[in-house]
Amino acid sequence: MKKGYMYILECSDGSYYTGSTTNLELRLQQHQNGEGANHTKKRLPVTLVYYEEYARIDEAFYREKQVQGWSRKKKEALINGNPELLPQLAVAYRDLKNGGFENGVNGGFENLNHHEAKVSEVLDNKVSEVLDSTVSEVLDSTVSEVLEDTVNEALEDTVNEALEDTVSFNPLKNQTNE
Repeated sequence: MKKGYMYILECSDGSYYTGSTTNLELRLQQHQNGEGANHTKKRLPVTLVYYEEYARIDEAFYREKQVQGWSRKKKEALINGNPELLPQLAVAYRDLKNGGFENGVNGGFENLNHHEAKVSEVLDNKVSEVLDSTVSEVLDSTVSEVLEDTVNEALEDTVNEALEDTVSFNPLKNQTNE
């Protein structure tokens, strides 16, 4: 399989276009000639601002789809060589809007606290359920074994007493000589 490239172009209007190809020079020329994607055709000229090389085109294509879903700020962090900013820029816009990262509150994840509580509650319930059923099984088993042992001991004692009574009974011994 051919090696591949994931690339980011900056268009004349300042927008970014992310793509992938097996021949970066040819593809860039196609974009410049208006033979590329509709987005770049309408925003010429374009400038290559970033690219990554991969051993296989499918890896480049996967990376293209990943980066296409990123915010402008996250793409700019990648373009500008600031990979350390990527995790904090991965916070969803809806979390930022609700008083998250921009206000320095819990990285935008404070709205997820109820999920942690729910997961904890579900886990606690499941653990309790498993423990209860296990304890019940052990108790049922133990009670059953104890009852069985008690019944067996009682039967054994009764049989032993009956045997002793039979052995100690001697009809000749109880006769009187006249």
